[in-house]
Amino acid sequence: MTSLAKPKILVVEDDADTVEALRALFEHEGYEVLAASDATSAFELNQTEKPDLIVLDIMMPSGTEGFHFVWRLRREGDEACRDVPIIVVSAIHETFPLKLYPDESDPVYAPNEYLPVQAFLDKPAEPSQLLDEVRRLLKPGGAAAVD
Repeated sequence: MTSLAKPKILVVEDDADTVEALRALFEHEGYEVLAASDATSAFELNQTEKPDLIVLDIMMPSGTEGFHFVWRLRREGDEACRDVPIIVVSAIHETFPLKLYPDESDPVYAPNEYLPVQAFLDKPAEPSQLLDEVRRLLKPGGAAAVD
């Protein structure tokens, strides 16, 4: 990201209304927004457009595409794109009783030991909370390295 370019956020979400709401939120804050409605197009956009951050849904047309996207990106992605920070915004915890990230007080696991992403927010995420995470991860040194 150059100092003159707007930071790019790739929104990976299959609900068009959610995409437009996120686009309005992020563009109002001065970010450029790219969008993909499935994991395949998101992977391709990540490789060609090299976003500075990804906001990712888990449940998409083929089920849990978001999980597959994260693991594929971290393993196969172009080296310059592999470590892009990811914020998961998902309602999966309302659908499945799985715990996909540890509580802050978890004495055993760190956040990246569940899924190699930098943040996980439950839908519907508060816009201010989402923007706080975006700002935190886009500031220099803000994104933790992923495995």
